[in-house]
This record gives sequence, C-alpha cells and structure tokens, in this order.
Amino acid sequence: MKVFTAKQIAEIDRCTLSSENITEYTLVKRVAKALSVWFKENISVNKRKIYLFAGSGNNGNDVIAMAANLGSRGFDCYLYVLNRDKSSSLRNELLEELYIYGSVYIKSIKSSLDIPSIEQNSIVIDGIFGTGLNRKVDGIHCDLINTINRSNSFVISIDVPSGLFSDKLNEDGTPVIVNADNTLTLEFPKLCMFYKENYCYIGKWFVVSVGLDLGIISRLSTPYKMIVADTIKPLLRVRDKYSHKGTYGHAFLIAGSFGMAGSAVLAARSALRSGVGLLTVHVPQKLYDVVQISVNEAICTLDASDYIISSCFGSGVYGSKETIGSYCDLDKYSAIAIGPGIGKAPDTVNAFKELLKYYDSPMVIDADAINILSSHKEMLKYVPEYSILTPHPKEFKRMVGDYINTEEAIQKQVDFSKENKVIVVLKGANTSISTPDGMLYFNSTGNPGMATAGSGDVLCGVLLGLLAQGYSPEASAIIGVYLHSLSGDIAADKLGQESLIAGDIIDNLGSAFLNVYKK
Repeated sequence: MKVFTAKQIAEIDRCTLSSENITEYTLVKRVAKALSVWFKENISVNKRKIYLFAGSGNNGNDVIAMAANLGSRGFDCYLYVLNRDKSSSLRNELLEELYIYGSVYIKSIKSSLDIPSIEQNSIVIDGIFGTGLNRKVDGIHCDLINTINRSNSFVISIDVPSGLFSDKLNEDGTPVIVNADNTLTLEFPKLCMFYKENYCYIGKWFVVSVGLDLGIISRLSTPYKMIVADTIKPLLRVRDKYSHKGTYGHAFLIAGSFGMAGSAVLAARSALRSGVGLLTVHVPQKLYDVVQISVNEAICTLDASDYIISSCFGSGVYGSKETIGSYCDLDKYSAIAIGPGIGKAPDTVNAFKELLKYYDSPMVIDADAINILSSHKEMLKYVPEYSILTPHPKEFKRMVGDYINTEEAIQKQVDFSKENKVIVVLKGANTSISTPDGMLYFNSTGNPGMATAGSGDVLCGVLLGLLAQGYSPEASAIIGVYLHSLSGDIAADKLGQESLIAGDIIDNLGSAFLNVYKK
C-alpha cells in the first residue's frame, strides 16, 4: 500500500473528480458514507452525545456530510462549524441538508466564547484540520483543540488528528494537537503515522477506503509504502509437487558463543520454519550438544575454538579438530547469515573480516556482526551489495551516529542504504525497510509483546531461510519482516503480550504463512 504526501493526495482528489466526472459534493458524500459505515460498525453510542467539529477545509465538509448520515439514523449530533464561509456553495449545500434532521443541532464558532463545554463520556468527531495543514495552530483553533483534549471524551479524528502535520514532525516542542483515540485515515495511511513521536496523538488508526481513483494511485510514484498481506501474497511461491530439499536451498548460519547458545538455536529453528531445504549451523565447540539436541533437523559444523567464533570456514560435521578446513567451501551454500550471539572478540572480528573478503553474495548481517561493523567501519566496503542488515535503534545509532527523532532516523536509514548499497531493516514498532534505490517500507504487523529477548534472532533466521530459497534480498526482507511480526500477533492472541517469548514466534510461523496464503 502506497503512502503519499499531502501534495500528492490533493492531486489524487483532483484526478478522481476529473476521471469520474463527478462534483466535489458527490465525492464528499461518498467519503461521509464510508466514515459513517465505519462509525456504525465500530462505535457503541449508548445515548452518548456526539459532538462534531468542522473546520473550513475539506475535512470540515466531510464531517458536515457525516453529521447528515448520522442524523438520518436518529443519532443526536451537535455540529459546530468554524469560520463558516457563506460564499462556499458546497458548504452551504451540505449545511442546508442538515435542517431536515431534527436530531442535528448546528452552531457556529466565531470566537473562543462559542466553544462548547463538552460533556464527559461523549463522542467527539474531529474535522478541524486535514492533511493540508503546514503551520502551527493558534488562536481559536488552539483553544478548541485544548477543550477537546480536556473533555475526557472518546475522540475520532478524520484523516489525521487536527494540528498534526501529515508529512513531517511538528517542530514545536509542545504542539497543540488533538489527542485522538481512533484516527480514520482516508484511502491510505499518512507518513506521520509511522513516527513513534505521534503515537500519543493518533491512537489506533484505521484505513477507510473512499473510492479514490485507482489509476492515478497506481501511476503516482512514492518512495514510501506500507507492507500488508496484499503486498506479501504475490511474492510468496507455491511449492512444486516434484520439488525436493535441494530445491529450497542450503542455508549457513554463523551464530553463538559460550553463554549465547540460545541465539544460535532460535535463529536455526526459525530458518527451518521459514521453508529452507537444508541448514548448517556453525558454532563454537562447546555449543555442539546444545544445538544438535535443540535443532535436530540442522547440520552442525564446529569452530576450532571452544567458546567463540574464530573462523567462518567450519571444522567438519562432527567438529574433529583434525578436519578443520574440510568444510570451507562457502560457495555451496545458497545464503549465509552471521551475528546472533557471536560477541565481539578479536578473533571473531577477524573471522568476520575473512568472511566478507571471501563471500560476495548478499548475506544477512545481524546483532553482534552489526556491532563489529560499527566499530570497524572500514569493513563496510566489503559487505556484499544487497546484503540485509537488521539493527535495532541502538545498533543503528552506533552505525550512523545519533539522531533526535524518527523522521531523522529514517532519512539516515535511506541514506545509508543508498550509500552502501544494502538493505537496512530498522527494527521497532513499525519496522522500516530501506533499499539501495531509495524505497522505504513500513511494516503493519507486530505488537509490544515481541519486545523480548531473542525476537531479533528469530527474524534473522526467517530472513536467512527466505534468502536461501532464492527470494531476492528485497523480497526476503519484506516477506520476512511481515511474517515474523504476524507470527508475533498470532502468538499474542493466544498467550497475551506479557507472556510472549521468542520461541512462540517460531511456533506460529506456520500459521502466519497460512494466514497470508488464505487471504
């Protein structure tokens, strides 16, 4: 699903009017109907008063038309219109319709004295400002927004909470913005919805389809997209009846150090659950029993060291020190991942350097491997193009330097991907994926229960499993991030967010795949 700027949204509206040869009135009524249907299906009124606030722009028109729909169903609606422009024929036509409904009460707000005292436990529908706002809120609008926020009512904002910029972060340290419980964004999400700083204003948001022109939406280019099930399904492949394990690749996972065997186990298990045909795990000698017992399906090669990764070239299936070098042909593997739990010992750093100089296909670089790159930035030039790097925010800051907010973080993310020709998966509530061509994808799945030890190791394994099966690095990242988080959602539905652990994500990967295939 594409994410457009405010300027592009205005263009899409104009093209919809032109391509369908309809008036603004018809489009407004269409929008209002879609919003009213959502309201009726999702909000329990229970005799609560409904206050609607209509600004002077398109959002205000949508709210006025919505009041007509709600009034026709017998809801008591108190509509307050700001700075009514009597010269607007569209606005006058929408308002005149309301007088046939005895349950819609209309008042104008011309000064702060006209702002109503909102009864507690009411429903407020906010249509004061829309996506076109690009200046700080002041005056009467500031007073109204503050009144709404103090009302202790359930607030629904149309498109974006009033006072919030749709394309960028508000620069004011304490901006005046409606604190919505729900935001009904029209046709597609807005960029501001992916900034963690805006969560307190937006609440839970929903995309409401209003039938904008699909032709212009498909033609209009944007570097921003949101990953949904419809994004994933066309990318997934159906397995051939006559395929075999060799068809689905041989993955090589370099993971673990003494005390961090769990990282290797979690990444290995998730790689296998992601559909890879064969998996070899390379670990220090002391981790052999743990890995072989925990992941029966995996092949295990052992490092020459008992406790750390000191070489990425294996020492034989059974770890005999006499057979070091017999499994050093990395070219036989379909894909490689390195990082979970490996630590940053000097020998491990050297082992990673060896790997980068030898192996030139895209790989998955996670956890401590990222921290090694951050400490040895000269190694970045050896990272194969289109490799997938999976930092969490602190790891990312070590790589690119400090940043002050989400807007700056994603710009640094895009710049880093373009400069180094790699894919960056910046993990978080709305995990973002940047690509060398400047695209930025935001994930739509996941929940706070996934903020638990080992969750990142599981993602590393999923990405490795997909990459080894022959999915492109970009497709592997998009599919892997979505399915990993969807698995977490399925697990949270069963167990609750508090009780969710990384292994639960692995256990529900199969359900996540089925969920997408059945869409």
